[in-house]
Amino acid sequence: MTYIKVKNVSKFFERRGQVTEALRDINLEFEQGTFVSLIGPSGCGKSTLLRIVGGLADVDQGEVTIGGMSTLGAQSQKQFGFVPQSPALFPWRTVLENMNVPFEVNTKGVGIQVEDREDPIELLQSVGLGDFVNSYAKELSGGMQQRVGIARAFGSGAPILLMDEPFSALDEITREMISYQLLHIWEAHQKTVLFVTHSLREAVLLSDKVVVMSARPGQVSKVIDINLPRPRQATIEDTEEFHQYVTEIRGYLRDRWK
Repeated sequence: MTYIKVKNVSKFFERRGQVTEALRDINLEFEQGTFVSLIGPSGCGKSTLLRIVGGLADVDQGEVTIGGMSTLGAQSQKQFGFVPQSPALFPWRTVLENMNVPFEVNTKGVGIQVEDREDPIELLQSVGLGDFVNSYAKELSGGMQQRVGIARAFGSGAPILLMDEPFSALDEITREMISYQLLHIWEAHQKTVLFVTHSLREAVLLSDKVVVMSARPGQVSKVIDINLPRPRQATIEDTEEFHQYVTEIRGYLRDRWK
């Protein structure tokens, strides 16, 4: 059953009298519990689409529904958790205190409540930070901070996580390690995830579906189902099937460069 539905969505930006078409006629449908990656060239509207789904940007044409609700309704019910490019932690707070932020800001008494939350210590352990719960965020490396952000999003109780290139500032070794930690925490909790990335490897490793987008104005070039078995281990990257998916996605991207 369709959970997230994007229907005929277009988006325009105006600056200094110039109108830029960011997205054109986007149509997508995803089931609950699906991990979806959005991939495409810089400026194609991936992050804009993510913000539209999360109710942080309006559409100029079309509509988005979440479980039959408008994005505004879903937002009011605390249906979204966000993981931005930067960790967005309070440096003067401990790791555990940063994990509590989503519940401190839930002042309206709707949506996710504290009693519905996941165990923060267990989540931090799952991303390799069990020994750092009482450390201050400012004492952590960039990769460790981003892991706190990921654990916090999963611990918030929100059923949908929107992740906007969360590994873009990390070195390649750290990025690969964290991608496997994300994979394993997602497989344990089965949230619905929309994940923006420029990495073909990440898209194939993590996803059930990969949405390949064209250059601006962003359009859907192809939606590719990733039919690799779960749970996925590091050895999956050595298989012929994995490399075939990477090659297929690269081919669609190259077709739109011509």
